[in-house]
Formats: sequence, structure tokens, C-alpha cells
Amino acid sequence: MSSEKKAKAKTEQVKGKAKEAVGRAVGNERLTAEGRVDQAKGDARQAKEKAKDVFKH
Repeated sequence: MSSEKKAKAKTEQVKGKAKEAVGRAVGNERLTAEGRVDQAKGDARQAKEKAKDVFKH
């Protein structure tokens, strides 16, 4: 997995966790949901890059 893409996936995951936490703290369900979506995007990006690495070798 390239370092740049790995970092981007991790950034999306962290940003999503932060959004979700803030959303829960202020009682904003929309922000909480957006946080979960960002986390899922990061997870999907990370899985895609790992799969690419598996098929490279």
C-alpha cells in the first residue's frame, strides 16, 4: 500500500471518529451519521489498497 493512500485512509477514519464523537456530544444525529460514513470510506479505501497489495505479490 502506498504511504500516501494509506495516510489518506487513516485520515478519513480519524476524521470520521472525531465527527461522530462531536455529533454524539452535542446530540446532532446528522453529524454522527456523517462521521460513520467517513469511517466507512476510510475502511473501504484501506481494504482496497490491501487487496491491491495482495494481488501484486
